[in-house]
Amino acid sequence: MNLTDRNPATQHIIRYFAFGHLPAGPLRDRAQDCAAVAHMMVALLPDSPELTAGLRKLLEAKDCFVRAALDVSIPEQGEPS
Repeated sequence: MNLTDRNPATQHIIRYFAFGHLPAGPLRDRAQDCAAVAHMMVALLPDSPELTAGLRKLLEAKDCFVRAALDVSIPEQGEPS
């Protein structure tokens, strides 16, 4: 997706949906799911304050989903890995 024609606010927030730095597994999978939704919304909707607000809220949700995935990927103390 070419973001150079988009509003600077859209360009700024979409970069936080990167997931390549995460290890393969549940954390990356959940981050990738949210990135797909973010990029789809940017492709479908015009730049506006509402798009920026929606992306910001999705970013907050992504952070929650990735933290929730920690429970999937980190065994409880005393459990085998």
